[in-house]
Amino acid sequence: RSRTTLPRIPPSEIRTFHCPADSSTGSVSHSRQHSSQILSKMIKTCLLPLLLAATASAFSPSSFSLGTHSRTSLAARSFSPLAASRPAQLQTARWSMDTERAQPAPIGGTKKERNGKPKELQVVLIGLSHKTASVDVREKLAVQEENWANAGKALTQLPGIREAAVLSTCNRFEIYFVTDDVHGGTRQVIEHLSGRSGVNMMELRNSLFMLSKEDAVWHALRVASGLDSLVIGEGQILSQMKRCYEISTDEEGAAGKVLTRLLNTAVSAGKRVRSETGIARGGVSISSAAVELVDRKCLNDLNLDIDQLDICILGAGKMARLLVQHLAPRNVKSITVVNRSPGRVEELQELFPDSNIKLALLPDMMKSVADSHVTFACTGAMEPILTKQNLQEHVERPVMLVDISVPRNIDDKGANELDNIFAYNVDDLKAVVAANQAKRQRLVLEAEELLKDEKKGFGNWHQSLGTVPMITKLQSRAEKIRKQELKRVNNKLSGLTASERATVERLTKGIVAKLLHGPMSHLRTMENVETRSQTVKSLEQMFKL
Repeated sequence: RSRTTLPRIPPSEIRTFHCPADSSTGSVSHSRQHSSQILSKMIKTCLLPLLLAATASAFSPSSFSLGTHSRTSLAARSFSPLAASRPAQLQTARWSMDTERAQPAPIGGTKKERNGKPKELQVVLIGLSHKTASVDVREKLAVQEENWANAGKALTQLPGIREAAVLSTCNRFEIYFVTDDVHGGTRQVIEHLSGRSGVNMMELRNSLFMLSKEDAVWHALRVASGLDSLVIGEGQILSQMKRCYEISTDEEGAAGKVLTRLLNTAVSAGKRVRSETGIARGGVSISSAAVELVDRKCLNDLNLDIDQLDICILGAGKMARLLVQHLAPRNVKSITVVNRSPGRVEELQELFPDSNIKLALLPDMMKSVADSHVTFACTGAMEPILTKQNLQEHVERPVMLVDISVPRNIDDKGANELDNIFAYNVDDLKAVVAANQAKRQRLVLEAEELLKDEKKGFGNWHQSLGTVPMITKLQSRAEKIRKQELKRVNNKLSGLTASERATVERLTKGIVAKLLHGPMSHLRTMENVETRSQTVKSLEQMFKL
């Protein structure tokens, strides 16, 4: 870099900075006024040329060209926003984990590959849902909410996994994780799941789907918005995604910067879709679909209309409340709620005073089931609580059993082997909701338009993470140059007061900040990974970082 020669300041002018302690007020005022003039002259003649020269030489056209980056459309990057909604493509993604290695995604923090190109962290999703796996497989991988944090931590103990978050509901099991090796990280997670669940690798691979980069982000947004649910627009999944965010970002959770931002964006997107579209109005939930199933089949199975039925509900949580909410308008004869304690059942009685709600404690469960025409199971039990054996011992008349829990609370296969027992699980609800879903496709398209904006916003933030180390280096280098140049003229500034020195500090920092603002903004907004990599290399060479 060329050396800029400092102009010589006459000694007489420098001496005016030193005022004797016993000088008169007038002398001090005159001296300070003169000092300000000298300070102004020095900034114009010394500091500003130095800073401009240092920066101009760095950014001269002959030494460097930032270049332009193309704003490649999402479609051009071979990604369709509807990809996550089509099971066939999930099947394709499932095989891709074995056959090819995904290209690096711009997520932040880089490592160097052997060929010198940056290897970057990526968001990956591995999961299964009602679209890809039967309830038999889903229940084996299911994780209770209180164990989501521990399950995420266990995943981050694997060598290639940096962050992890677990979402487990009755219709889906999903793991979001961050890794710098999609192929290796995916293999480690699948092996971990196989060991934990007891499901062999082949069966697990046939049920799982894998999405990475933008596909994984898009899927998370659709899930939170209820677009990927068995019942389109259902609201419970948003609450579950919010819990996933809260648990994963807690002190005990395993989410880092990337997953925290992703889950937060997903929750915000879910709220926006529900407030700006009609996707949540006029739809059905798992609970309402279960009640609809009973309404359709009770006459054929039990030879009774729904208003003639005595209902039993095992559990008194949110699903039980929703069941009562949908049973009440149908004027069923009675609703017996079986629970360990009376507290929640009493709350239901207060919420639905016009319904004939009765309390039964856990020891009376089988008697309540035997005395009811229909039993809904929605507890948090990890094993079936209604089995072929205890049903055979207690149930003598025709009954319907509807299990909306995962893991299942009812051994439906064994129960259906008994005479006069008609057992159903969550997979049997698909036919009930199919007609409702067809009417809501237009609302799905409206919701996806909003989600595209949310995904773009996350993508822009995501891209900027890869430039953070470079920006930090650039700022540090500029600050080092600023301090060096100030140190060179420190003797000439010795007469400045503390306030005047602070002014010089602010002024020089401001000049540096304004000069660096352009290149730093450019780095943050670059979408093309290759162009960004070349720009970073040029900056490293230019500033000797």
